[in-house]
Amino acid sequence: MSMNARQIAIVTMEGFNELDSFIASAMLNRVRQPELKALIVCPSDRVSSMNGVVVHAQAPMSFAREADAVIVGSGIHTRDIARNPALLAELNLDPQRQIIGAQCSGALILAKLGLLANVPACTDTRTKPWVEEAGVKVLDQPFVAHGNVATAGGCLASHYLAAWVIALVVLGASILGKGGACWVAARLTGEDHRTALGLATLMNSRGMMELILINIGLQKGIIEPALFSILALMAIVTTLMATPLFERFYGRAARRSGELPADAVEA
Repeated sequence: MSMNARQIAIVTMEGFNELDSFIASAMLNRVRQPELKALIVCPSDRVSSMNGVVVHAQAPMSFAREADAVIVGSGIHTRDIARNPALLAELNLDPQRQIIGAQCSGALILAKLGLLANVPACTDTRTKPWVEEAGVKVLDQPFVAHGNVATAGGCLASHYLAAWVIALVVLGASILGKGGACWVAARLTGEDHRTALGLATLMNSRGMMELILINIGLQKGIIEPALFSILALMAIVTTLMATPLFERFYGRAARRSGELPADAVEA
């Protein structure tokens, strides 16, 4: 595994749903730029699925606390697992630092960990009353995300969460790679912190050129539709965020100090 790979823990418990762990792992491990490395994380050396498929853990549960992203799968024993304080203590997750998702009954685990406080969740029909019992409102939709925490329910839950993780990682890498590099370059050439942030914000915007390039890539078969969607999202988000962030980091202060005309249009 590359030292620069983003590490993702696929939490897989006894009685797990094969769709949750295998599909998410396969999708995430296909990403090469930026490189993602998803590992099956189990509470023991091996666990059996709801249909008797035995898998060996690729990493211990403690890996989930260190990973950049964590996806908690569902299973037939999730309710019992949610009552196990020792096992829950192993999942001391941090939404400030980590991307955290849960599939179907995995939402109950997040609820017990206190990660769904004051936010609604999505889950399956069987788990819905248990999650509501934990004080969490359940939405009648397949996917919902709030900040770095997302939940999904249904047969496509693993697809939704894997795509969500990929989108966030690609967006983060794109902002750090271009915006961060521009900030460093500006600072090295003598610009102050505020000016460097303003330049980085503007340079981080992709605009129409990015959309044109990825459209050509899609037409030529260089990129697949899924990657096209993620790159298009990245281009749109970085473009829309440019003006408000520029105003926050540079524009308003520059008008007050006279660096920009006082009648310059504010976003």
